[in-house]
Order: sequence, then structure tokens, then C-alpha cells
Amino acid sequence: MRRYQSFSLIRSWLTIGPAVLAGSCLAAAEGAQSIPSILAPASTPAREIYNLSLFVLLVTGSIYVIVGGLLTYVIFKYRMRPGDAQHEPAQVYGSVQVELAWTVIPVLIVVVLFLTTARIIFAIQNAPRPSSALDVTVIGHQFWWEFRYPALGIVTANELHIPVSGANQSSATYLRLLSADTDHSFWIPQLGGKTDLIPNHPNEMWIDPERPGLYLGQCAQFCGVEHAKMLLRVYVDTPEQWAAWVKHQQQPGAEDPSVAAGAQIFATEACVNCHAVAGTAAKGTFGPDLTHLMSRATIASGAAQNTPESLRAWIQAPDHFKPGALMPAMQLSDQQIDQLVAYLVTLR
Repeated sequence: MRRYQSFSLIRSWLTIGPAVLAGSCLAAAEGAQSIPSILAPASTPAREIYNLSLFVLLVTGSIYVIVGGLLTYVIFKYRMRPGDAQHEPAQVYGSVQVELAWTVIPVLIVVVLFLTTARIIFAIQNAPRPSSALDVTVIGHQFWWEFRYPALGIVTANELHIPVSGANQSSATYLRLLSADTDHSFWIPQLGGKTDLIPNHPNEMWIDPERPGLYLGQCAQFCGVEHAKMLLRVYVDTPEQWAAWVKHQQQPGAEDPSVAAGAQIFATEACVNCHAVAGTAAKGTFGPDLTHLMSRATIASGAAQNTPESLRAWIQAPDHFKPGALMPAMQLSDQQIDQLVAYLVTLR
């Protein structure tokens, strides 16, 4: 099977650890209402998973109540009372009816859960693709996300923009998931289940967000020392917001003569080897595309707010935000860093 989706809630929350709290704090600072949770589904795949989890909870909860109730009844009814004889009560060996019951009933329960889960998985994976679907290629890196829109000629990082799916017209987004290095896992709880990004093995998933807004997620597969800070931000835009975002992202990088010194540093130092800025000689692919860097709310895959102060600290010492980050400290002078930041701030 090409897609690998997991519905294990316990494993999911143990995996994302403190990163969700950090992402939630950033979202709260922006006034966003989104908190990563499968309990508030906002797309068809997420709602199917949510309904499945409720069904499993109903079945397992009923088993718990029945077994716990019977155990409590037996403990109370057959407890030792004052005056009872101090000897073992009569034992009954063998009961075909009881043995059949505790064999057949659990098997039936497992079969029902299996068939229900399989139906949900195949319903999500084999859903008909609408003609208006948007294609996005997602590439997982240590430790950031790359998003490519092949039909639109847009490349961005860490913050995914997609259109809302209205009642009158489906605007589903189909994600092709690739990995540039090791295993990652793409997970936005309110929009869909987890799907792994496996080297040399493309996977796919789709989402159809029903409400505009910001949705937070996380790499849910341990991928290295900074896995916990490989955060996801998905902006679901209204049709007007989506059209404006696409038009803006299709523009080349800014050319401002007042920051020529910073542009020169960017072009002559190692920056140009790793990063790209459309419309310039910078064509690097190892690091995030910086063409419209300042249009993003965060840097370092959601680890910090995108401000000139954060950019300066990041360039000076990436380990300040992400110990173990693959970007090296640039060893620039304070003046060079100031000039470089002044240039980056113009990339809107």
C-alpha cells in the first residue's frame, strides 16, 4: 500500500511532545483559534477518523463497563463474610457455553473493528478526485518543510497555503509526499491522518478544509535531534485571500537599491549555495526558498516569530533556536549581519 496512515492517538501525542505547545503559543500570539486536536475535525478525512475514534471508544468503553461491572458484582457478592467456613468453595470445571462465549464474542468484536477501520481507510484513499483539485508537492527535510505548487510555479517553506473547500465547489488539495533525507510524517490533526514521507517512496494524501483559518501540525515521525521543532502551519484561505496569495508569490524577489550591500553579502557568501531567491542568481535548494521570506509568520519551521531580531539571531547562531540545526553559523561581522538582515526584510 502506497500510503501509510496511523490512527494511534497515544503514539501521536507521545511523539509530538512539547512541539505542539510551542506551536500553539505562536498561534495564540497571532490570535489564532487553532489547537492541534483530532476532536475538532475541519475536513472530510479528519471527520472520518474522528467518527472512527468515537466508534472504537464506544465499543471499548462498553467492554470496560461490562467487565468492570461484572468484576465489581462478583467481588461484592462473593466476598468473605464473618462466620463463613474457612475452606475453598466447590469448583466447577469446564463449560462449553462460557468458553464459546469468551472466544466468539472477542473475535466478532475484533472483526467488526477491523472491517470498520478498513472501510474508513479505503473510503479516504479511494475518494474520487475533483477536477478542481490543487496539487502540492511536500518535501520533508531535516528539519523543515518545502512546499511546491507545480501548476502555479510557486515554491515556499514551512507554511502551506491552500484554498478553502466551499459547499458549492470542492477545492480539495492533493499532497504528494517526498523525503529529502530520512523518514518524516505529515500530520495536521484537524485536517487529516498522519502520512509518512519515506525516502524513494512517494506517498499521497488529500484534504478539503471546510473553514478558513490557521491549522497547526507537526512532523509525527522521529527524524533526528530537532524533530520536535519541525512544526507545520497550514493557512486555509478564502477565494479572495488565495488569489491574492498566489499572485504575490508568483512575483520575483524584491530589488531594492538601498539594501545592495546586504544583497551582495547574500550573493557572495554561502547563503546563495543553499537558498533561492526568484529573479536572482540564488538557486540553492538545500535550504528554504527565501523569495518571499517576510510573508511568513515564522522562521526555523515555526520555532520563532519572523522578525528582524529573530532573523539576526538565527543568522548569528542557528543553535540558539534549534540546537543541532543543519544551518551553520555564518561567522559574519555585526555590520555584515545587519546589512544581510536589511536585505532579507525586503523579501516580502
